[in-house]
Amino acid sequence: MSRNVEELHAIPAAEEVLRDMPTEQQHGGVGQQQQHNGSMDLTGAPSVELLRSLYLGTTNPSISGRIGERRGSTSITFTTVPIEFPPVTRLDPFNKKRILVTGGAGFVGSHLVDRLMLMGHDVICVDNYFTGSKTNIAHWIGHPNFELIRHDVVDPIMLEVDQVYHLACPASPVHYQSNPVKTLKTGFFGTYNMLGLSKRVKARFLLASTSEVYGSPEEHPQREGYWGHVNCIGPRACYDEGKRVAEALAYSYARQDGVDIRVARIFNTFGPRMNWNDGRVVSNFILQALRGEDLTIYGDGAATRSFQYVHDLVDGLIKLMASDCTEPVNLGTPQEYTIEEFARLSIDLVSEVRAGKETTKSKIIHLPPVTDDPPKRRPDITRAKERLGWEPKWKVREGMLETIVYFLQTLQP
Repeated sequence: MSRNVEELHAIPAAEEVLRDMPTEQQHGGVGQQQQHNGSMDLTGAPSVELLRSLYLGTTNPSISGRIGERRGSTSITFTTVPIEFPPVTRLDPFNKKRILVTGGAGFVGSHLVDRLMLMGHDVICVDNYFTGSKTNIAHWIGHPNFELIRHDVVDPIMLEVDQVYHLACPASPVHYQSNPVKTLKTGFFGTYNMLGLSKRVKARFLLASTSEVYGSPEEHPQREGYWGHVNCIGPRACYDEGKRVAEALAYSYARQDGVDIRVARIFNTFGPRMNWNDGRVVSNFILQALRGEDLTIYGDGAATRSFQYVHDLVDGLIKLMASDCTEPVNLGTPQEYTIEEFARLSIDLVSEVRAGKETTKSKIIHLPPVTDDPPKRRPDITRAKERLGWEPKWKVREGMLETIVYFLQTLQP
């Protein structure tokens, strides 16, 4: 199994960050009740420490770091079958569901797969690995409740499932702009195929939409009833309009064919397993600070964003799927930062994690603004609070510390 965190990083502060991070008692969405054997609560909700062991490693001697992985100074070894899989809840047949997650090897999808597996369901992960990675879900390969299929959702697939979480689509500008036609095809044909599958087997369907459907908003914060302000021919249109047509398609299937749909409009999300090269604000700032490079801001830094941690998003997706809410629901945090403020926070937190080794000498530099980059972005989550009983539990600082430790792990030889 992988080495403990203190061996992996050889940075004393990194171990302290993990040890001092909040446990499940402070985060209501992940393991709210007293834990059983340190891994699951009596209702099957996973502990924060168990989830961390899947992407960070742990100092708990009963959980031997990231499962299925052993790192050396110049190599990395993946075990074909782990000695022991993470413990999953034993569900009776009437409560156990067969769940399809498209894009399940990606950043958000892999965390959702982890949670559904730990809850005890049968999970089918479909991914073409364009932005996802098999290493994100390698710790489940061989588990009797898990199935992995390499497939592009642009092509039809025949499966028998109870629920569909449709997350498959590149979500960062670097990736979706690299092949805009393919992004549009994924937005329409991928959603069309998954809705057709859901119609055939009478599965409940959840579409992972995006705050980008609001475009460059003239309303702030953005409510679900706002129709948006989108440039339909700009460089971001392949993603923005792809998600808008995906929503239109979902509601057309609901009205015409009675498909049971849910729509989540996801705002900026960050956490472990983000691609280091996806060009997003969080990954860019963390990597630049870790390398001692200057942090690059496009524009004057006055643009605002709200950043939610991935565990909160997964909580929201699962709650939405289980609810009777068929209207679109914003999933994000109302806490807002200017890009300049967030850059300074990133520098401070990287210095905190690396205390005892070296502090970052990064400065902030400004580059020309990006075309169609929205000046403001913050969700109104009233509907999520009222209909789902959901709101973010993780503070940005806590999530950033975990994410920094993850990227340290990625960069360390």
